[in-house]
Amino acid sequence: MLRSSTWKYTRHVAQSNTPAKLAPLRLPERSVSAACNLRTVIQESVGYTAVSACALCADVAILYVLVHFFSWWYLAAATLSFLAGLLLGYALSVTLVFRYRRLKDRRLEFAGFAAIGIIGVAINAAAMTLGVKYLGLHYLVAKCGAAGFTFLWNFAARRQLLFVRRRAI
Repeated sequence: MLRSSTWKYTRHVAQSNTPAKLAPLRLPERSVSAACNLRTVIQESVGYTAVSACALCADVAILYVLVHFFSWWYLAAATLSFLAGLLLGYALSVTLVFRYRRLKDRRLEFAGFAAIGIIGVAINAAAMTLGVKYLGLHYLVAKCGAAGFTFLWNFAARRQLLFVRRRAI
């Protein structure tokens, strides 16, 4: 917002018929906070990318160990490894990436984090199906695209729904 003295001066000059100096141009105060907000979003997205990579590595490593060394059924192993990756991703996200937390109840926050992740799994499956079945892509190529869509969903939803500053009521 413009400062009131600048606004009064500009209004006074605009109402008079005599030529006068132009009022100084001042950027609204929101511009500065918006730039800081963009910097925060970039920092959080880079950190979230690293956290997601760690969680994915843990997920795949646990899946591999359970299937190849303990002879687990792949879907049971995938479920357990997904949950382990989810827990790791949550723990790293709240400690290393996001500065603000909207919810006070950590159990509710984790439930939201998990629900967003489950929607991400559905997005991943849909993108994989589209890529392999309808576009004829190799499953690993389709996985790269699906991972991108899933990552964007997970980051945007988690940041906007869970990890923003609480608003004063």
